[in-house]
Amino acid sequence: MIDTLLLATARIATFEIDRGLTNASGFFFQRDERLFLVTSRHVLIDEPSQHHPNRIEIELHTDAANLGQSTGLSMLLFLDGQAQWRQGRDASGDIDVAVIEIDRSALPAGTLLHAFTPQHLPAPGTAPDAAGGIPVGSRLLVVGFPLGFHDTLHHLPVVRQAVLATAWGLRFQGEGYFLTDARTHRGTSGAPVVMPDPAAKGLQDSPLPWKLLGVHSGRLDISTRDKVLDESLGLNMAWYADILMTLTAPDEPQPAATAPKMAA
Repeated sequence: MIDTLLLATARIATFEIDRGLTNASGFFFQRDERLFLVTSRHVLIDEPSQHHPNRIEIELHTDAANLGQSTGLSMLLFLDGQAQWRQGRDASGDIDVAVIEIDRSALPAGTLLHAFTPQHLPAPGTAPDAAGGIPVGSRLLVVGFPLGFHDTLHHLPVVRQAVLATAWGLRFQGEGYFLTDARTHRGTSGAPVVMPDPAAKGLQDSPLPWKLLGVHSGRLDISTRDKVLDESLGLNMAWYADILMTLTAPDEPQPAATAPKMAA
């Protein structure tokens, strides 16, 4: 039996037409009958670094009896010049989370995946140390593809351990994320941050017995750090996963982003 958590996460490759750009992580989220791919917004577009892919490709398993069997699913990021993803925003500005709906009819026959649902999100108002709460210091997992590294034979991600480094439920510095203490790398952007669901009894009772806490964004650094004398803090930003309820709402409008002009 393979842990279903590994089949809820997907490796993402970004492209400008056929030119490969970057590798990242993502995961599946289902709401009602609609299936979404979740990742960091900066994976799909990042103005500071002039990162402007026009499509992504995710790797899917196609044979439950042979995990070495996989195929790529290509997804256009723009259609008629309009972005096909939804991105988050709140009073503090942009949220580094984006979702793009997956056309189920485009999935290859025999596709094997698992998806988080709204039931995997912590209950609204969950407080630290309360019944069912999430105390600071709780052990978490970050599931993804650091530097693109993964099990290339079975096409599966790797798991890094993390610790909840700030008070759960509080927006760190007024932003919509919490901090984790973990060793992470480029390519982990968009990975799910999870913890075991204490209400789930095991794989036989729950196909995905995990709580989805956040979406890993990147490492946090401070401008006052002496890059010669001081090591990096080793802290990371993870955006609260409840933003997915907004981004996957049926009436959520599409963003106003338009396709960048291609160089001649």
